[in-house]
Amino acid sequence: MSPVTAGVLQLLALIAALALAYRPLGDYMARVYSSEKHYGPEKWIYKAVGANPSAEMRWPAYLRGVLAFSAVSVLFLYALQRAQGILPGSLGFSAIDPDQAFNTAASFVANTNWQSYYGEQAMGHVVQTGGLAVQNFVSAAVGMAVAVALVRGFARSRTGELGNFWADLVRGTVRILLPISVIGAIVLVACGAIQNFAGIHEVSQFMGGTQQWNGGAVASQEVIKELGTNGGGYFNANSAHPFENPTPFSNLFEIFLILLIPFAMTRTFGRMVGNLRQGYAILATMGVIWVGFTALMMWTEFAHHGPALQAAGGAMEGKETRFGIGASAIFSVATTLTSTGAVNSFHSSYTGLGGGIQLLGMQLGEIAPGGVGSGLYGMLIMAIIAVFIAGLMVGRTPEYLGKKISTREIKLAACYILITPALVLCFTAAAMALPTPGNSMANPGAHGFSEILYAYTSGANNNGSAFAGLNADTQWFNSTIGIAMLLGRFLPMVFVLALAGSLAEQKPVPETAGTLRTDKPLYAGLLVGTILIITGLTYFPALALGPLAEGLAS
Repeated sequence: MSPVTAGVLQLLALIAALALAYRPLGDYMARVYSSEKHYGPEKWIYKAVGANPSAEMRWPAYLRGVLAFSAVSVLFLYALQRAQGILPGSLGFSAIDPDQAFNTAASFVANTNWQSYYGEQAMGHVVQTGGLAVQNFVSAAVGMAVAVALVRGFARSRTGELGNFWADLVRGTVRILLPISVIGAIVLVACGAIQNFAGIHEVSQFMGGTQQWNGGAVASQEVIKELGTNGGGYFNANSAHPFENPTPFSNLFEIFLILLIPFAMTRTFGRMVGNLRQGYAILATMGVIWVGFTALMMWTEFAHHGPALQAAGGAMEGKETRFGIGASAIFSVATTLTSTGAVNSFHSSYTGLGGGIQLLGMQLGEIAPGGVGSGLYGMLIMAIIAVFIAGLMVGRTPEYLGKKISTREIKLAACYILITPALVLCFTAAAMALPTPGNSMANPGAHGFSEILYAYTSGANNNGSAFAGLNADTQWFNSTIGIAMLLGRFLPMVFVLALAGSLAEQKPVPETAGTLRTDKPLYAGLLVGTILIITGLTYFPALALGPLAEGLAS
């Protein structure tokens, strides 16, 4: 079987698995977030934090819950890293430096999982399991809660109440993420991923010399890393490491986990607003972009010219031979079109155009299908923009799901889509203009510029992957990328929740003959075009200086 055929078959198998899980998981999540019942363990959590899960919240109160919980999480994780030297199970590792501890705390709380350190050489068992793994769960649950609040904004009328943040947070963690993670961890252990609390071992190498390896609760952290679209690996090699991702089957299973909840949440959306066709329209938009990017990436990496690449069957540099180009390309697109950031190959080693596809996937806003929760609310923001553009074309007030998109709503949506590009481009310009940050680039010219552009694109979009050539463990990059991650995560949530409150206060607008049908292929096509045009106009100059220049020169 040719490598191309194998890659296509893996893609088809992945689509089939996602299709089988789509309906049951989407309906289950809708029931979870619509339920009025509180289970015993959940009641203990509410009592511990002093929350009343039955009290409805307006958007300012919901936002205060999000920000307060996240601020406490940052402080806790920072303190845990700084105290590592005196903690049991630290494997002899010392406390993390202040700038790196801040960067890591901001990263994991913001669902980014950017790592400027070698996990197996810096973090002990307590920090890994009690700090990083816990944030993998709750940061994902925060994103899902905000998405559900926006969906309630569309579903409700004449009220500003969006539900209860603490109930949504706990239910997302306990009823959705935790059960799937337990099953997924068992699958990964069966595939060969390690799960222990072993210390550091000295291992002899085949070619002579020794190498140190430490164990850890890898399988359990790996599964929530992918399921929660987090991305931070136990080891520096991330999902290219055989302890995290041992076989081609585990590789495909991890891609499935990455895409599972973001795609299924479109069904949850359709169920909660009472119109499944609207969910299908959003699903189709996400699916078209994801399949298109995957096909383009596979073509770029398989067909790149050059005798060495042709002899190898494609661009194999930086890719694991046990996965090959096809599985590596699918994984790469899945992680850069979501907020996962996990890697099973080194993105810096992709062809110039391949690296450009990865960058563009993040710059779309990671909405196809995006992160858990963040992908859905990001796509719904773009849906509002598309409806507004269509309304301008025909000269009537735009409507979406029975809600008028007036000046207030479009201003909030516009602020949402401008935040991330402003962070990316401003921080990239500052890094290129100042003398010191440029010293971190391992490569000159267009590829070196792409390394820095990729770093800030990844941080501000809460992705977490990186071009391997950049030394980001400096005070400048730890601090600025940490700030970009926090602002890129929580500023958009402010506008999402404000928009949700504004929509919930409206009364439904009756559908007329002039209402744009947003559940039809025509609208899905308009939405795809809107996303690509907005992203292209925003980022094309920067992409032209980096990956496009490199790709055309090679």
